[in-house]
Amino acid sequence: MSYTLVLGGARSGKSRYAQRAAEAAATAACTKPIAIVTAQIYDDEMAERVAKHREERGDEWETIEAPLDLPQAIETLEEGDVAVIDCVTLWLTNVMLAEKDIAQQTRELLAALTITRAEIWVVSNEVGWGIVPDNALARRFRDEAGRLNQALAESGKHSVLIVAGMKLDLMRP
Repeated sequence: MSYTLVLGGARSGKSRYAQRAAEAAATAACTKPIAIVTAQIYDDEMAERVAKHREERGDEWETIEAPLDLPQAIETLEEGDVAVIDCVTLWLTNVMLAEKDIAQQTRELLAALTITRAEIWVVSNEVGWGIVPDNALARRFRDEAGRLNQALAESGKHSVLIVAGMKLDLMRP
């Protein structure tokens, strides 16, 4: 198997799209969908977001928390598993804040995604269309997220862009 990259801006519907696609695939495969979540809860607002995502998924989903150990979480998946990773930009934030080697972590993530026998939807934010951030950390994050998205799009089987809840299939040149 391989993975589908699901890109979009904030509140574009990318998580909902990935969730529905995974639920359909899991139903067809007679398996339980798996949510691999990367969020870390630091405040009440983030706790509310996480709770809303859990509620939207419902009890039929298994959840694996992987704020930093995303490649290892992927490696636990088995052939026939169906999963959504939500999301790699939060994972990237965690990697940056932990001062880990981003290039090495990205290589490990791509390796895990490339060899897995599970069917995965990888959710990621497209952050490069806004204004240039006013501080060095935010500019670095934007640049790293752009590089990560390019690498994910290059090695995945399919990429889609979600805009206003609508899917656009992305094609390689």
